[in-house]
Amino acid sequence: MCYSHLVYQLQACARHQSPPIGKKLHCHIIKTGIDQCKSLSNNLINMYGKCGLIQDALNLFNQLPHRDPISWASILTANNQANLPHLTLSMFPAMFKQDGLQPDHYVFACLVKACAILGAMKQGKQVHATFIVSPVSDDDVVKSSLVDMYAKCGLPDIGRVVFDSISSKNSISWTAMISGYAQSGRKLDAIQLFQKMPVKNLLSWTALISGLVQSGNWVDSFYLFMEMRSKGIDIVDPFILSSIIGASANLAVLGLGKQIHCLVILLGYESSLFVSNALVDMYAKCSDVLAAKKIFGRMVQRDIVSWTSIIVGTAQHGLAEEALSLYNRMLSTGLKPNEVTFVGLIYACSHVGLVSKGRYFFNSMIKDYGINPSLQHYTCLLDLLSRSGHLEEAENLIKAMPFKPDEATWAALLSACNHHRNTLIGIRVADHLLSLKPEDPSTYILLSNIYASAAMWESVSKVRRLMAAMEVKKEPGYSCIVLGKESQVFLAGETSHPAKEEIFGLLEELDAEMKKRGYIPDTSSVLHDLEQQEKERQLFWHSERLAVAYGLLKGIPGMVLHIVKNLRVCGDCHTVLKFISIIVKREIVVRDANRYHHFKDGKCSCNNFW
Repeated sequence: MCYSHLVYQLQACARHQSPPIGKKLHCHIIKTGIDQCKSLSNNLINMYGKCGLIQDALNLFNQLPHRDPISWASILTANNQANLPHLTLSMFPAMFKQDGLQPDHYVFACLVKACAILGAMKQGKQVHATFIVSPVSDDDVVKSSLVDMYAKCGLPDIGRVVFDSISSKNSISWTAMISGYAQSGRKLDAIQLFQKMPVKNLLSWTALISGLVQSGNWVDSFYLFMEMRSKGIDIVDPFILSSIIGASANLAVLGLGKQIHCLVILLGYESSLFVSNALVDMYAKCSDVLAAKKIFGRMVQRDIVSWTSIIVGTAQHGLAEEALSLYNRMLSTGLKPNEVTFVGLIYACSHVGLVSKGRYFFNSMIKDYGINPSLQHYTCLLDLLSRSGHLEEAENLIKAMPFKPDEATWAALLSACNHHRNTLIGIRVADHLLSLKPEDPSTYILLSNIYASAAMWESVSKVRRLMAAMEVKKEPGYSCIVLGKESQVFLAGETSHPAKEEIFGLLEELDAEMKKRGYIPDTSSVLHDLEQQEKERQLFWHSERLAVAYGLLKGIPGMVLHIVKNLRVCGDCHTVLKFISIIVKREIVVRDANRYHHFKDGKCSCNNFW
């Protein structure tokens, strides 16, 4: 077999990821005594890297008597492809010290990519500085990589400076810059640059739309997706579909998600692993956990994301036992849980009060899987302890965790103290929280109520003065209900809706019927300086009640009412929705700031634990 044919065969193995054939070729090269050929060795390293055999690539690289820049570019590329970017950066100094070589444009591109993957901005800037004074400082490929790195590290303005210096901009550099703006929330900059792009393809549309989805501009991403479809852009890669499915999930618009699902089926991408994962997550977040389970059940291939999505999805809907059973099934397949899996598991425990089980998962994550708990893990465990009334343990956890607790962490504990009527710990936490000079308006409302419940009127006045001085206003509660193609948003206390008389009349009828069945308004969540009648009137106009009444008046008889609320459902509304579900014999699903509530036959899926 001649030299050129061997090179061709190795490159084919790399392209098609055929390690058995690649190893046979390697054996042939050794037997024929041409294994010292530098070019063949570099191609072998590249082949092993592309085939996922990183250890074989490293062994061969370390055995080379003489290495050139191509050898280094090959092994650094292999490291990045094996998701070992830290190894790329740690190996690189040996290129100077051991081999006395200077990096070429390929090596620079590998280093920049490693920094981008790690989000290592300090090292990235050092690589950039070295590149600027190197003989290849005009290389546009490296500059495109730098644009991508700065975009991914949240520094699009520096990326733009590099982008503007590129003499011959290719689609990669354009796409990287557009994506950087979009992911950073710079919507207008992203769209304006996109409009200037000379040739737009699926990749550039995906960069813009996916970036906007990641930065929370979900509605804009849908309009752009529809514009892309109207221009006849062929979806030859399903990644953009998974992004737009994610937008549907975050908007919690089930009808929209179903339309995208139909498009997925039409284009033949339902078997795509990451599209199926996105569909599972979307249906769970849009309150249709049965559909999520059906998608999961039909999946031929599942990865850790698939299992984590269904575990978290079932947990969010109060199906904690099912979530834990799914975890055991996942372990039986040989898959190991990751950080997100444990967030879902502890979250599942927190919503049904499985304190011992939650502690077990937290400890198992550390001891059995070597995962260092993140702030999110501590927050989930804190939530579990707080909800279950273990307030002293929760307070000690905050003080012991290796992260500085923020306002939201202390506020969560304070809220639990308020819920469990633990004034002693509540006042201690409130005093500390007040010293942090909180910024969230809801924290001030919570502080005011805690001090008021303890009759500490001077502290109440102090909080009110701070609120007035800072012009703090409570975030208005709102609820959205979707009825077919129509959606309606109701603000708490709204009195300007065209159907207000009908809504008011129905709510009065329901209120009268509820009181016959033993309903007593719980006004504990209303500001303390109001008369009882005024407190009850404020509860009467909470946004989720308005949305439910509208749904009963305008929706199809018997249909499940799906409502999304921006704040946590208050205790009184939770009781009211249980009463309404049994009076009107309808299922009501509410997605609030914390979880999903399925009200049916006078009961809620959360079992009054939320």
